[in-house]
Amino acid sequence: MTWLDWAVVVGLFAATSWIGTHFAGKQATIRDFFLGGRKLPWYAVSGSIIATEISAVTLISLPSVIFKPGGNITYLQLGLIGLFIARWIVALWLVPAYYEREIYSPYDFMASRLGERARHVTTVFFAIGCVLGQSARIYLTGLVLQIVLYDEFAWLSAHTGIPGIAAAIAVIGIVSVIWTWAGGMATVIWTDTVLFLIFLLAIAAALVTVLVHVDGGAGEIARLGADAGKFRFFNFSLDPKQEYTLWTALIANTWVGVGAFGTDQLMAQRVFCCKNLRDAQKAMLASYASMLVAVLVSLVGIGLYAYYHQHPLGGESLRLYEEKNDRIFPLFIVQVMPTPMRGLIVAGVFAAAISTVESVLAALSQTTISAFWLPMRRKRGIPDDGDEQRRVVRLSRALVIFFGIVLSALAVLTQVVEQDPRFKAVLNLALSLSGYTQGALLAGFVLAWFKWGVDGSGLVWSAPLSLLMVFAVAWQPPEHEWARTAVWIATAALAIAWCLWRLAPPRASTTRKITVTIWFALAITAAHAVQLVHFTVAWPWFVPIGCTTATLFGYLLAVPKNQESP
Repeated sequence: MTWLDWAVVVGLFAATSWIGTHFAGKQATIRDFFLGGRKLPWYAVSGSIIATEISAVTLISLPSVIFKPGGNITYLQLGLIGLFIARWIVALWLVPAYYEREIYSPYDFMASRLGERARHVTTVFFAIGCVLGQSARIYLTGLVLQIVLYDEFAWLSAHTGIPGIAAAIAVIGIVSVIWTWAGGMATVIWTDTVLFLIFLLAIAAALVTVLVHVDGGAGEIARLGADAGKFRFFNFSLDPKQEYTLWTALIANTWVGVGAFGTDQLMAQRVFCCKNLRDAQKAMLASYASMLVAVLVSLVGIGLYAYYHQHPLGGESLRLYEEKNDRIFPLFIVQVMPTPMRGLIVAGVFAAAISTVESVLAALSQTTISAFWLPMRRKRGIPDDGDEQRRVVRLSRALVIFFGIVLSALAVLTQVVEQDPRFKAVLNLALSLSGYTQGALLAGFVLAWFKWGVDGSGLVWSAPLSLLMVFAVAWQPPEHEWARTAVWIATAALAIAWCLWRLAPPRASTTRKITVTIWFALAITAAHAVQLVHFTVAWPWFVPIGCTTATLFGYLLAVPKNQESP
């Protein structure tokens, strides 16, 4: 990194900070802090959705998926097909439901239909998936920055004793906390919009560099890519264990997208900030432009294949690539990209990382306030006056700092986990945890939206059952023998909790006790059955499996609203 590269990075982030704080305005109430006063333009909200959907891991990992032997663009089926359908479902059905009255999250909607229990369980599941999953992503982004800025972090480590990865994580965490703390969701959305533009510039810089350095330019890249099968898009295989198939895109990833955009507060929080329902729908549909980013990043991967076909890896570069395939793009950035394009790429990596982290901080702060603090204050009869609003805003900012520290600490801890081969599976679990918990969140909306005449008491049990079911499908003995033990322990804990909680109250009828116990026993048995028959599927199917389990048993184990809930 030269002084010109650093000037590009500092200049872009200084401009982003000014724009974010300038347009955010004053944050005097909780409505201002978490909803941006419901006055944000739809195009800014849409840009923020795109920026959150994209991550630095995407920028680095997707080119490596296409670059490797046998790699191609079948991955794009998931987004171009599945997420297109999902956005229309969210815009036409979920967003109108959320705009029936002013709410701050999907979990507020679930609470209004199913009761406070539904809000509590969905908030907890969101927080678990968010904290573990995003901390792992922060760690992986830190690894990318450590490679791209190797000399800078090596100098810092030599003079301060702080490991390079810890310093990279700290930089991401500090900037994210400052921006979120300063202006709440308004700042998050405006900075995300600018960061998305920086990300596009970074991709453009990478594409231009590849075109210039490949002999024969775009024509040769297209020829080499076609000869290697890199442009294969459709995969019609019916094998559920394959990740990138047409049927996975049409069914499973549509389900995933509805859960991500409609019921996961990390993404859904933005649509609550629009001026009205129509703007919220436009913001959701326009965010499909994120697929343009995915296509461009895929072209970077094909370009890298062409470049290294003409200039094969060797020596230390080959060793680093064989050690971790995701390093192919960082190696290209360090060895080939010129000044100031290298600075633009570094800014793009920072942009993708920070836009995701600040969204996480805002979402965790808001859901914690809505689920626990506000109900407690209302029970105490504390008036919702100006003093109380300012107190809540101060607490929200304190939670932003708290969760920023937690996420950064867990990201550093992930380094220790990754280095121990006994915990490799745990890292994979953290990275894919959104698929484990998203099914339960989507089930909460289904139970609330269809008005089936039940409360949220069944969701309290069906949510952990759905997580257990997905876990049993994902981790199969004998390859993961520890997973069998984990399922036994989890089912035993659930069964004991069930007996203590649901069967003890004397006012529940004997017939109902027997009925719901049978259903609960069947659900636990099913989790063991999928391991006994070695039933496995690709990760996009986790959300449909979790949602089906949580919805079915959330209904069967619930108490009808005309009966008293134990």
